[in-house]
Amino acid sequence: MGFMMIVVENVPPSLRGRLSLWLVELRAGVYAGNYSVKVRDMIWDQVVSNIGKGNAVMAWHTPNDAGYDFMTFGANRRIPREMDGIKLISYLPEMKK
Repeated sequence: MGFMMIVVENVPPSLRGRLSLWLVELRAGVYAGNYSVKVRDMIWDQVVSNIGKGNAVMAWHTPNDAGYDFMTFGANRRIPREMDGIKLISYLPEMKK
């Protein structure tokens, strides 16, 4: 079992409701729970399959140097980058309107 957190933005209400079945919604779009890798992967599959035009990030506890890992899905300025074995975030430039 391991702690996990999912944050969603601009997703359909049906996905938010589905996430609420498995996880506690701490704030709007912020979900936390404690599940096995198998269940965590199943929940992430639900996010990816039902995200619409939104975006999401999932972070979970893991025994690495940082103590956690994460993945993202959907359009977002924050892009995961691995440097020297550590996953960091880089930012895409803002789109001019």
